[in-house]
Amino acid sequence: MKTERRHYEKSFKIMTIELVNSGKSTLEVRTYLGIRQELLSRWCREFKSNSTGSFSGNGNPNLTPEQKEIIRLKKALRDAELERDILKKAVSIFSKNG
Repeated sequence: MKTERRHYEKSFKIMTIELVNSGKSTLEVRTYLGIRQELLSRWCREFKSNSTGSFSGNGNPNLTPEQKEIIRLKKALRDAELERDILKKAVSIFSKNG
């Protein structure tokens, strides 16, 4: 029997973390809300590492414009290197035949 995966809203996750930060024990919070310890620990860790970009949904991180630009430039560099390598091989093939 397949169990359906539970989805939690960002506001619920933040409220849960605020409860923990307000002094409630993690055992008390997770028992009251019915969530697993691993899940609560992961939410707290993610929120602590990046409070503004945490819980972006579906595994898509919230990136700053600079981070997006770096990713775009890295992709452009990979594409240019691939084109260069193809051209090098083509030149070596044509120079052997000539």
